[in-house]
Amino acid sequence: MIFCPKCGSIMKPKKDGAKKMLICSCGYKDKDADNICLGEIVKDTSQKVEIVNEGQDEVYPLITAHCEKCGHKKAYFWTVQTRAGDEPETKFFKCEKCKHIWRDYS
Repeated sequence: MIFCPKCGSIMKPKKDGAKKMLICSCGYKDKDADNICLGEIVKDTSQKVEIVNEGQDEVYPLITAHCEKCGHKKAYFWTVQTRAGDEPETKFFKCEKCKHIWRDYS
């Protein structure tokens, strides 16, 4: 990448007939761009990404929490900012056994 000496923005290549130029959004033009090699790197996107989940359905931490539905003592938890930024997050729980979900606003 080449940056503009005037404002510091990225210079963009442009052709003016057979001549190459580098132009900035501020209006600066570098007419001596013939010696600069302009190219791009293309990543190979033909490879497929394989997601492996080895029997673990939940990725949340497991803590001690009482499920009021089935009485189990362990639950997964996560937090979400559901209200204004100056208020505390809402903590969600999901029972390990019956998958019941409940919230805690404290």
